[in-house]
Amino acid sequence: MSLQMVPTISNASLLQPGFSLLNFDGHVLFFGQKGWPKRSCPTGVFLLDIKQNELKMKPAFFSKDSCYLPPLRYPALCTLRSDAKADEYQYIIHGGKTPNNDLSDKIYFMSLVNKTSKKMTFQCIEKDLGGDVPEARYGHTINVVHSRGKSMSVLFGGRSYTPLAQRTTEKWNSVVDCLPSVFLIDFEFGCCTSYILPELQDGLSFHVSIARDDTIYILGGHSLQNNTRSPNLYKLKIDLPLGSPAVTCTILPGGISVSSAIVTQVSDTEFVLVGGYHSDNQKRLVCNTIVLEDSKIEIVESVSPEWTPDIKHCRTWFGCDMGKGSVLLGIPGANKQLIPDANYFYILRCKGAEEDKEEESITQICSQTSSEDPGDSTAFEDSEEFCFSAEANSFDVDDADTYNEDDEEDESETGYWITCCASCNIDINTWVPFYSTELNKPAMILCSSGAGHWVHAQCMDLSETMLLRLSEANVKYFCNTHVDLNKGLQTPQKVVCLKKQPMKPLRKKKTMKLSTSTKKSFLRRLFE
Repeated sequence: MSLQMVPTISNASLLQPGFSLLNFDGHVLFFGQKGWPKRSCPTGVFLLDIKQNELKMKPAFFSKDSCYLPPLRYPALCTLRSDAKADEYQYIIHGGKTPNNDLSDKIYFMSLVNKTSKKMTFQCIEKDLGGDVPEARYGHTINVVHSRGKSMSVLFGGRSYTPLAQRTTEKWNSVVDCLPSVFLIDFEFGCCTSYILPELQDGLSFHVSIARDDTIYILGGHSLQNNTRSPNLYKLKIDLPLGSPAVTCTILPGGISVSSAIVTQVSDTEFVLVGGYHSDNQKRLVCNTIVLEDSKIEIVESVSPEWTPDIKHCRTWFGCDMGKGSVLLGIPGANKQLIPDANYFYILRCKGAEEDKEEESITQICSQTSSEDPGDSTAFEDSEEFCFSAEANSFDVDDADTYNEDDEEDESETGYWITCCASCNIDINTWVPFYSTELNKPAMILCSSGAGHWVHAQCMDLSETMLLRLSEANVKYFCNTHVDLNKGLQTPQKVVCLKKQPMKPLRKKKTMKLSTSTKKSFLRRLFE
């Protein structure tokens, strides 16, 4: 094993505990930043690129038919292949915490749909599930098993917020262990089924799970209810016949009491267990090798790297698997760095020296500038690279496309993140898509008042139907501020007066005049 320090230069505060790394064909993507995405990377997904001894982060691009993927921390993710030996795969992402500390119960599929020399395009699709749908959670695991030519996903563990009926003012956002149920998810039909197994008594979170064929091994994990780290090693076997699936659990000897450990795969049957905690105040500095062969598991202690004094003496650490037998580790920077919330980072390579050199040479070839037609390799738009220096000489490559932030237009004044009106509530740090047509920028519409200016459709209280009509119709639009002023400046239309026919005068009714003698005669007859 070899440990390489990666001293941070800037913007390292985005990498906080709970982030995830995805590996597509040797290209590593960072997912789950701290806070909502900003102008530099509206999608919140970054491509890690190693050039000229620096680890840079470039924004990843998504296709137009992709759904919005929020930055989720502590989600469960795994790769999904059509079969166990297929080369193409996609990532399954479930649950996690949003920057608002809300828990997600949604499940996403992320895949690579297009790749050129300078640009990779991804697709993200949200899946709808039915049946026993798992509740929103974080700190859990998801794996894919293959049995009898079929594939299913298995979800287990995690934590969730206390149910609303049980919350109190003092402990409103307290978390509890999820029930120790095993969920089988069939993505072909979009249905979930939960299983309660007698061997699984306590809920576990931040455990380790490794899948091979039709078997999943669950190692360690923390239980909030008992405040313990499970020493058990569980073996879940999933059989997928033509009828109902069969799920069995066996407790095996040789488990490890650990939580928040990281597993990286170094060969087809060999894995390395790194990091984690023995207890709340004790890190686990021992590494283990896990070998899976013939439905058996073997866990042995391996030679640990030479941990630096900073790693040995820090109270907490975190990280994630980079793929190809490498792990990115982080420790708090404490008061040693001027940037708040900044951390120190290390890359731990768990392969042998010869395999490391071979992998590094491949990395060099993949990182070099290609001679393809520049028309097929559009430069990154709105990119802002976050740099991390690396000391390894193996990553020396030519950097022909160095990004210069000074060349980028300041969108805070002229772009999508302007203050369009006095009641504008669009904030670059907290904005989330409002319309279905939005992906990484708010929808805007041109006000035709004067020289014209852009306003946010959401601030104008436009419905999605009205916004689509205005975008399709060739009409002028005036914002809420100028709509009344525009009406006052318009020349009033000439009103055509209708001619009224004169009414005929009413004729007076004729009255009869009676003589005095006639009146007396009438009264005399009336009283007789």
